[in-house]
Amino acid sequence: MTDQPTIPLNDGNAVPQLGFGVWRLDADDAPHVVGAAIEAGYRHIDTAQGYENEAGVGKAIRQSAVGRDRLFITSKLRNSHQGYDKALHSLDESLERLKLDYLDLFLIHWPAPAHDLYAQTWKALVEAQKAGKVKSIGVSNFLPEHLSRIIDETGVVPAVNQLELHPAWQQRDIREFHRDNDIQIECYSPLGGKESKLLDNPVIGEIGHKHGKSPAQVMIRWHLQQNLIVLPKSSKPERAKDNFDVWDFTLAADDVAKLDALDRPDGKTLPQPNDNNQMF
Repeated sequence: MTDQPTIPLNDGNAVPQLGFGVWRLDADDAPHVVGAAIEAGYRHIDTAQGYENEAGVGKAIRQSAVGRDRLFITSKLRNSHQGYDKALHSLDESLERLKLDYLDLFLIHWPAPAHDLYAQTWKALVEAQKAGKVKSIGVSNFLPEHLSRIIDETGVVPAVNQLELHPAWQQRDIREFHRDNDIQIECYSPLGGKESKLLDNPVIGEIGHKHGKSPAQVMIRWHLQQNLIVLPKSSKPERAKDNFDVWDFTLAADDVAKLDALDRPDGKTLPQPNDNNQMF
């Protein structure tokens, strides 16, 4: 197995740069699919309460020949479980479903600003980290205004912010804020989803042909070369294995420039952080 790089976090921990996402993975399929991903080389597994597959992910971890201390396991808090006490109780429930003593990373899945509970929830995560239930804490789908509030109220900067990010939606306008505050970006939907049609984009196909790689592998490599943490997902073990096979080539400067040029203002495929119809 190829040793993959890790990204240092602002709390002294580190995260494997290429992770395996399990959104839309059926709980009954999770033990096999996640187990195959671990066998293929993934050491970073990203689940969430809202995915309804924590128990299946936990079973894969227990059945794996790879020790728990070599795996980086993330879960995320449901919107309906926000609030100080509810968040702490919900974290305990996640640990029970996963059958784990601790998480490597726990995130607030969405800010859900209409409920105005994300600051209280962040204080709960700070407490959970102090108690040793979570090694690192972070957020997902937070904008700079949400990040600034929780930092101002607690003095604790999230280790990561998980965002939709791919060649059609590059979010360069907010990435400088993350760099300035030492918050690492984890990229979900890195292949853009069906709506973006990036897998069929001729520019990406041409770059892939040049390197003998698939469009998916090209896009994953594009993320890696920007020092981003990337979380491709697949319910098919063979595709997950292909998505991990990205360590033997490098995109040239002109390749990167062509991918950078695919950014567009309507490229987002999932809800906006301030939407009332936020997922999970």
